[in-house]
Amino acid sequence: MTPLPQPLDPEALQRLIHDLEGLDVLDGGPALHELSRDQHHLSPPLEEALRGCRAQVVVRAHDREQLRRVAALCHRHRAPLTLRGAGTGNHGQCVPLSGGVVLDTSPLQRLLHLDPATGVLTAEPGCRLLDLDRLLQPQGRALRLSPSTWRTATLGGYIAGGSSGVGSLRWGLLRDAGNLLGLEVLTVEADPRWMQLDAAAAAALNHAYGCNGILTAITVPTAPWQPWQELVLDLPDRPAALGLAEALTTAALEIDQLAFLERDLAALLPSLAGLPPPQGDRLLLHADPAALGPISALAQARGGRLLLQRPCWPPRGLLLRELCWNHTTLHARAADPRLTYLIALLPDPVEPVLAALAAAEPGLLWHLERVRQGGCPRWVGLPVFPWRGDDALAGLIDTCRRHGVLVFNPHALTVEDSGLGVIDAAQVDAKRAHDPAALLNPGKLRGALRDTPG
Repeated sequence: MTPLPQPLDPEALQRLIHDLEGLDVLDGGPALHELSRDQHHLSPPLEEALRGCRAQVVVRAHDREQLRRVAALCHRHRAPLTLRGAGTGNHGQCVPLSGGVVLDTSPLQRLLHLDPATGVLTAEPGCRLLDLDRLLQPQGRALRLSPSTWRTATLGGYIAGGSSGVGSLRWGLLRDAGNLLGLEVLTVEADPRWMQLDAAAAAALNHAYGCNGILTAITVPTAPWQPWQELVLDLPDRPAALGLAEALTTAALEIDQLAFLERDLAALLPSLAGLPPPQGDRLLLHADPAALGPISALAQARGGRLLLQRPCWPPRGLLLRELCWNHTTLHARAADPRLTYLIALLPDPVEPVLAALAAAEPGLLWHLERVRQGGCPRWVGLPVFPWRGDDALAGLIDTCRRHGVLVFNPHALTVEDSGLGVIDAAQVDAKRAHDPAALLNPGKLRGALRDTPG
């Protein structure tokens, strides 16, 4: 096994700080702690495991040359280097395990290019997703995919740490071919190099937690802008709600976001636009205005009713997307801090699986998101439940797997263990090529801790 690099000793740290002179450096105070954290508190085991982890130095990079200087100095001083965007990740992606330097790329906010013919954009990693959409909307374009943290998340952080989100019902998961078209990457070497990666080469850095290259420019496609409407529907029970959702996503309707919230879970969330407490299970949608009539008719046929319709743009106040994805877990924990969550890709048909899991594991509150996976509509489950310890979590995961559920464990620390559980040789090869001293976000890519990829 390759050992983790160690935090710098006091003398080495002072030599590094001396060489960072002239850069935007923090080496003490509360900000050092805050910039060493993300939203991993949603997971009790990650909160415990990462409690004492923090940077020894934070550097905010304001241009490309500063990025290059930091990379070279970290290589010279053998300082662990962890990249950070807005810190909206939930898995400890930007928390340093070995001290060293946290490199904050959020000041790098330039839109570098927008092709008016294709809508393909290239932007720096610190561009906030909402800001990009504000720039795109007058051009008749919009981002394809974005997390529920759209207001604050950065493009670089989303590519490095995200996986899906609003838009995944139309465009699939972030790692699906076509959603990342290219990257510019800075290596961590004595003389750092900028590498231009096409879509095939860039795939190894997509959702790799910044372990295998410093993202300096990201190229992604955009979609035609549409006047999406926020819709909230109440249905009498889960079979009616899931039946409606599945009918809507196989009908000739344009829908960009669709979430299911069990009534008891929806009751824990903030009220959207002053809506009354749920009377049944809820569906939350972004839909094209032309879909409103068919959606309302199909809901009424299943005993449901439309509670809210309003435009998504311009964004004001609490947004529907901020009750979906992991914002659901965040709000539920605000109401009951004992709660945590799981991420799972559910088999079809889904209702028998949910019923079997409810019988085997009482206490699950179901939150589902409709996505496109492998070209087909599927349900991703983010069930919320009281934390009862590591053994109970292992039992729940085992029960899910016995019922054909593919679990992505959000309580695991590494790229592999919070994903498919297997080492991706391409990710490891990219780390060797771009980070030969293994200084980038050490400890998060399990394959890089082995002598050979497997």
